Amino acid sequence: MLSAENRFYVLMWSEIEKWTSTASLLRFPNLPKGWELKRVGDLLNQVTKKHKVEGDVYYRLSGVRGKGEGVFHRETVKGKDLSASWLQPLVPGALIYNRLFAWKESFAVVPKELANHFVSNEFPQFAVNKRKAIPEYLYLVFIGRKVIRAVNAASIGSSAVSRNRFKEEDFLNFTIPLPLVPTQQKIVHYWKSAQDNISEANKHFYQLIHKLSSSLIQNTSAYKRLKNSRMFVTSYSKAHQWDLKAGRAAAFRTSNPGFIRLGEFTEECTELVRPWEEPEKEWPIYGVNNKDGVFLSSYQKGKDFNAPYKRIEKNWFFHNPTRANVGSLGIVPEVSEDAITSPEYQVWRLHSGFLPDFMDLIIRTNYFLTLVDFNRVGGVKQRMYYTNLAEIRLPMIDFETQKKFADQRGAILSSITKANKTVKKRKSEIEEMILGLRPVEGA
Repeated sequence: MLSAENRFYVLMWSEIEKWTSTASLLRFPNLPKGWELKRVGDLLNQVTKKHKVEGDVYYRLSGVRGKGEGVFHRETVKGKDLSASWLQPLVPGALIYNRLFAWKESFAVVPKELANHFVSNEFPQFAVNKRKAIPEYLYLVFIGRKVIRAVNAASIGSSAVSRNRFKEEDFLNFTIPLPLVPTQQKIVHYWKSAQDNISEANKHFYQLIHKLSSSLIQNTSAYKRLKNSRMFVTSYSKAHQWDLKAGRAAAFRTSNPGFIRLGEFTEECTELVRPWEEPEKEWPIYGVNNKDGVFLSSYQKGKDFNAPYKRIEKNWFFHNPTRANVGSLGIVPEVSEDAITSPEYQVWRLHSGFLPDFMDLIIRTNYFLTLVDFNRVGGVKQRMYYTNLAEIRLPMIDFETQKKFADQRGAILSSITKANKTVKKRKSEIEEMILGLRPVEGA
């Protein structure tokens, strides 16, 4: 008979919830003096407060971005339009993550300005015992590559792409290296000082956009009245269709007869690429949103495409037809010759009239987004196709003014690029300190 320690066990796959181990991924030998290995659950407690959804109340709903990019206001929805019966109020200073996309570095610390927002139960929050740990330190631990690999291994679900849930019990059972609080504070300060440079550069960029928007509004007749008033007079002959938004667009054209049609200086780009013709090639796919503009979304092998995609080039533009009114437009940055985007996106380029860098500023202004809203079409889910964009009217801006704004844009973007490189470098250094346990200069 076998002794207890030498017995063999047989398990059925159907009896196992998951077949992964994070122990080998979270080994931290040779801890420096003053550091300890601590179970995450000993450092914080899950927030359990819930709010019963009321049908007639509007709720500001938030989410957590990937790549450690923080909590953001996603949308405002009336209670009766929500499928959830309960919501969680955001708790400033709490550590939060997205259970579905934790493996994409969807961890954050809740900022004070989102105190009146709510999240679903897919975004668990944890109040940190600040005598033991700093929330921002734990955030830095969980966006580190070594820990993210363990998060990925611990996540379970039916799809490796979108349904891998990182459960709270797994999160709480992780063991991480923890220095004394003063050392944590130095590490966090080292990180935040680099982040402050990005914030300052971004502030200058948005100030430039606001300056341009204000100038455009001042040189536009009846802009505020047409944007905000429930009553206005227009002519059928100026309207492309007869609804409230089309009426505003028609009234705008009537009030500003000297403005030029954007379509006079642009053309649609519809060159299609069939990636499946090169089945093993990794194709770079670009997306667009209201935070980053145009960005590299993913790479995909040609054999995995089932529809043609649109080719894009530097200084072209494209937008999401269903979300252009909230800013999902952008200019294409430096891209490779094989860069493509979704066939659903509307791709266009300038051929005269405006500098591309200046147009990139225009499309980010509240002024332009108002005009986008005027020119959308459709019923419940309104869209702006290229043909609708071409009907937008803009004042003609002299080349000298365009060049001045474009040069300021270039200088600010250069400083943002430099600040981002510093943040990336410091993230790597801090990761080495926390997870590789090496010293960091300045921390």
